Order: sequence, then structure tokens, then C-alpha cells
Amino acid sequence: MTTLTRAAVVESGGAPFTLCDVELDTPRPDEALVRMAATGLCHTDLGVASGGLPFPLPAVLGHEGAGVVEAVGRDVTGIQPGDHVVLSFTSCADCRNCREGHPAYCATWLPLNLTGGRRADGTSTISRDGAALGGHFFGQSSFAERALVDRRSLVKVDPEVPLTSIAPLGCGVQTGVGAVWNVLNLRAGSTLVVLGAGAVGLSAVMAAALTPAARIIAVDRFAERLALAEELGATHTVNAAEADLGDTLALLTGGHGADGVVETTGNVAVLRRGADALAARGTLVVVGAPPFGTEVALDVNGLLPGRRIVGLTLGDGETQTFIPALVQLVAQGRLPLHRLVSTYPFTDVNQAARDMSAGKTIKPVLTF
Repeated sequence: MTTLTRAAVVESGGAPFTLCDVELDTPRPDEALVRMAATGLCHTDLGVASGGLPFPLPAVLGHEGAGVVEAVGRDVTGIQPGDHVVLSFTSCADCRNCREGHPAYCATWLPLNLTGGRRADGTSTISRDGAALGGHFFGQSSFAERALVDRRSLVKVDPEVPLTSIAPLGCGVQTGVGAVWNVLNLRAGSTLVVLGAGAVGLSAVMAAALTPAARIIAVDRFAERLALAEELGATHTVNAAEADLGDTLALLTGGHGADGVVETTGNVAVLRRGADALAARGTLVVVGAPPFGTEVALDVNGLLPGRRIVGLTLGDGETQTFIPALVQLVAQGRLPLHRLVSTYPFTDVNQAARDMSAGKTIKPVLTF
């Protein structure tokens, strides 16, 4: 049985979101119908909406959903109607990386989540007036009052924690936290540099504050974001609009460089600065995504003292264990995610997108 629901549709690259009725396909055995309570707005959504990332348009986007399960297919186990869920990316469950606990590196991750717009078998999950729309975005397409969700995107969470407060965990927050916890080995005395104090960068700062790192250096071009970074755990900040980044980082690290760098801006010039700021045996984690095909020049001899550059998708987390752990940290006040969030009614999705693009808000969350 199909379901009629209200959704925000991107008609073409660069067009605003249009609120209209769409039809969700009949749920399959491995899918669930979820009534949305909240969904975060991410730069990846805006990148697709602008036409900057390949995805079939018109489409329903949204990939940081949180809601209440209304119905489940017979193959969906461990979740039943009434459960609270955070929605994250999907994966095949069968490839080597999925089996080894690294679903963010699923062999079919790109078509299943970011470029396909359909189920793995090519069928559509969303239509309008009989015409298929791009959907199945990260297995969810949560910019709608109801979403048809792949079972691998469903993460059951504590029903006592307000869903609005944890919706961003599905993408941006777990990416920043995972960069610190799942990739970098921050020991006592370590120095971390976070390039960019947006939602991902500030999540990395919050995660680092829960480690024994001695220095947590946040870099951005906006003073208000740097002030927030200090409140969330940064020990030092650098305003890249006012100071030479290389000289300042060298001064703050006593000339030794950083043990870990998290690059969130997607700017290749900033990425190169991050690589140059590494200490011997230091690691640069590349999170920010420039347009496909973008290249960066590196000093090869500079890498020989054990410096590493590691790409990262979705924090390299196993969602079924990682996200519930983050939910508990939010509930305990140890991961103060609310400091990043501004809420908007779902009908104000275009205003939320404008505010995010203008830097007026760090993490918009649409509420239903």
C-alpha cells in the first residue's frame, strides 16, 4: 500500500525547495515507514540541490532524519512500530568492508547513498503524479513528513532523548566525532588542529575535549564560531582571516607540528596547509569534500617522516553501536550538540538553507 506525504522537492539544480505531495512506494520486506520528527540540513544536501553533485533531479533529499517507526517489513528485525530511530546512511551488509564493521566504505556506498537516487535494483521509492523522483537518498530521503527507509539506515535510540536534539548524529556529528575517535590516536600531550568550525569541525572539537589531548586548536574565519569552539573545548583558536595560518600553528605547537589535523572545509589550499602543519608521524584526516576530480599538490618528501593523509567518510563508524553511544553522551550533557542547533519548521526549509549558506546558523534542524 502506497503512502501520500508532504515533501520538499528540489526540481532542478539551483532551484529552491518546493513543498508538494508525493507518493511513497509500498514498503518492501527490508524497509520501514517512519514518521519524521526532525531532520538536519547538511552541506551535502545543499551541494546536491545546487547541482554540484551528481544526483537525479527532481528529488527528495534529506539524510539526517529522526522519527518514530510506523510500520516495518517482515525482514526488519529488532525494530517495531513506536520505536524512536535516528536515520543514517545505508550499505549492502555483504561486502568485505560491511562485514568487517566499516559500512561507510561499502563497495556500493556511492550509488546506494549519494548518486543513484533509487534502490539497488533500480526501482524508485518516491513518485509524484505517476512520475518517479530521485529518492532513497542515504536510504531515507527525510525531507518529508514520512520516509520510506532502508533497514540499514535505521538506528534504534533511547525514546527518552528528544529526537530534535539528536537528528544531526546521522551524518555531520558522527563524521566529526569519528575523525577524532576512530582515526586519530590522541594520547596525553597530543595536539589536534581542526580546520573549519562548522558542524563537523565543532563536533571534532567536542570529541577531542573528551580525550587527553593537551592542545585543541580550532581554525576558522569567523570570530563568533571560534568563540563557540572555545566554549566547547578548544584550548586555542586561530582566525585565518587575520593571522598567517602556517606561522601561527608553528608558534602554537612550539615548531613541532600537530599530531592530528581534521580538515573540514573542502578547500584544497587549506588542506595543503594542514598537511604542512603535521608533526612527524602525524595524521591529516580529510573530511571536507570539494567537487569530484579536485586534486591537491603535496610535498612528497614532507610525507617521509611518517606523516599520513587519510580520507574519511561518515566517521568510519558502525552506526548500530556508534550512534546510540553518541545519543547517550548527548543525554548526559557530555556532547553539547544543542549549542550547534537552530530549529526551523519544515515549511521554512528554504530559509534554513539560506541561513546555512550565509553562515548565520551552524546546524539547522527542520522540525515536523
